[in-house]
Amino acid sequence: MPQVAVVTFDGFNELDSFIASALINRCRKDGLEAFITTPTPVVTSMNGVEVTGQRPMDFVAEADVVLIGSGVKAREISADDAMLARLPLDPSRQLIGSQCSGALVLAALGTLGDMPACTDAKTRPFLEAKGVKALDVPFHAEGNIATAGGCLASQYLAAWTITRTLGEDAARAVVDYVAPYGENEETVERAMRAIGAGAMSA
Repeated sequence: MPQVAVVTFDGFNELDSFIASALINRCRKDGLEAFITTPTPVVTSMNGVEVTGQRPMDFVAEADVVLIGSGVKAREISADDAMLARLPLDPSRQLIGSQCSGALVLAALGTLGDMPACTDAKTRPFLEAKGVKALDVPFHAEGNIATAGGCLASQYLAAWTITRTLGEDAARAVVDYVAPYGENEETVERAMRAIGAGAMSA
C-alpha cells in the first residue's frame, strides 16, 4: 500500500496540506493513503489552527511519496540544517513534491538539481536567489520530482501523486468527485492538462 507523507511544518498553509491530503485519502480503498507528517506532535498553522500530526518526521524515510507543504516559516526551515537532516529524501525510490514555498526546502536539500520549479509569487525571488529557475505555470514535474505553485495547485500535486501510484483513471475520478458541481468535466480536464506528461514519466 503506497503511503504519502504530507510534511507539515509550524506556520503551515492549511490549503496546501489539507487539500493534498484529503484528495489522496479518497483513494484509501484502493490502497493509497496520506498522513499529515510533522516535526513536533502539534503544529500551528499560519492562521492559528492547531493540528496533531498523524506521523512523526521519521515517517519520511519510509514513505513512498513525500510532499513538502508550504508556510510562513519556509525560509527559516530551508536554512535549518537540523530540520533538513530530518528529511532524507530519495528520488530514486520515492515520489517527491513541493507546494509553493516548499520548493525552498527541496532547493536547500539539493533535490531539484538543475530542474526548474513552480512556486508562489511571494516565494519566487527567494527561490531564484537559490539559483532555481521559477516557471510561470502552476505545476511542473520531471521524473519522480514535482513542484506546484499557488495554493489551489495542491489539487494538481495530489492528482500527480494519484496518477503515478494508481493511474490516470483514479486521479480523474477523485478530481471529478471534488469538482464544483456542474464544472466537473472542465475541472478534470484542467487538472490532467496541468500535470501533463510529467504525470506518467518514470
